[in-house]
Amino acid sequence: MLVDTHIHLADDAYLDILDEVIEEARGRFKSIIVSGVDYKTSLDAIRLAERYDFLYASIGLHPQEVTKLENLAWIKELAKHEKVIAIGEIGLDYYWDEQYKDFQKELFIKQIKIANELDLPVVVHSRSAHQDTFDILKTHKTKGVLHCYSGSVELAREYTKLGYYIGIGGVVTFKNAKTIKEVVSDIDLKYLLTETDGPYLTPHPYRGKVNRPIYIEYVISEIAKLKNKTKNEIEEKIYNNYLELFGGTNEEI
Repeated sequence: MLVDTHIHLADDAYLDILDEVIEEARGRFKSIIVSGVDYKTSLDAIRLAERYDFLYASIGLHPQEVTKLENLAWIKELAKHEKVIAIGEIGLDYYWDEQYKDFQKELFIKQIKIANELDLPVVVHSRSAHQDTFDILKTHKTKGVLHCYSGSVELAREYTKLGYYIGIGGVVTFKNAKTIKEVVSDIDLKYLLTETDGPYLTPHPYRGKVNRPIYIEYVISEIAKLKNKTKNEIEEKIYNNYLELFGGTNEEI
């Protein structure tokens, strides 16, 4: 059974194809986690998860959205919902704007503390902020996954020493994606999880199109090739990893 630990199914890119995307995933996926990036999208993620038994929600404030809302009380309120199984997408992003670096760090730490208080894992976004992200996750220990990991092999090793998982998506199928292929080859399979980050980062051979959960098949195939294992072995192990991180939060999983 497949798992997609991070997708933005409430995005407008899915408006006209959502039913089709859900139906092609039904029966093949054990779980798909719909991610929020602010209050509205977190609420949308929950509403989607309510409609399908194999959909779950991750709620939080994305680092690029930190100027929208400083009060995070809504996270605790929404997290009471039975389909919420993670806090995210949270973290640091210095790629577009470094003006709010300190504010990003402050809200990242606050959301980690909320996750720990609620005993929920975190789904971490880190872009052009690898060292700061690592320093915070080392100091403010929690459980979670580095979503759409883009750091070095060396840093991935350090994360796994702390017990964090590494999220692998469509980028691993790109011919020029040398670093993430090295990460997958090097890191023990027990620390890997699969994701789409849809509608973005669609794997080869569908690059340029809207990403769909079913395309996880291509990610699994690439991991299997890099690990010299069968696709079934990869699927089974990644599903077990999923249960280790998210499974204790909901009896239905």
